[in-house]
Amino acid sequence: MGIMLGNLTVDKIEKRLQITLTEQHKKELLESWQPKAEHIESGKWHWFDIPFYMVCGDKKTAEKWRDIFMTYDLSHTEQFGITWEER
Repeated sequence: MGIMLGNLTVDKIEKRLQITLTEQHKKELLESWQPKAEHIESGKWHWFDIPFYMVCGDKKTAEKWRDIFMTYDLSHTEQFGITWEER
């Protein structure tokens, strides 16, 4: 994938996506955020600014967040990706 830069917080993700997360989703994101981008743990995530990608520690976590973000109206925002680290 090349060089990836940034460490977006939950608040910055909301602003960038122009959405308001439910309190439950915000809580779950905060609890599972891994600020360090190296070796993302299973059940955790890290969101890069460039490229605009959420990288999860496992496929199950990536699918969970994909399904959650699909419940929001994202038609007015830039594209982003959700992926996971292969182990």
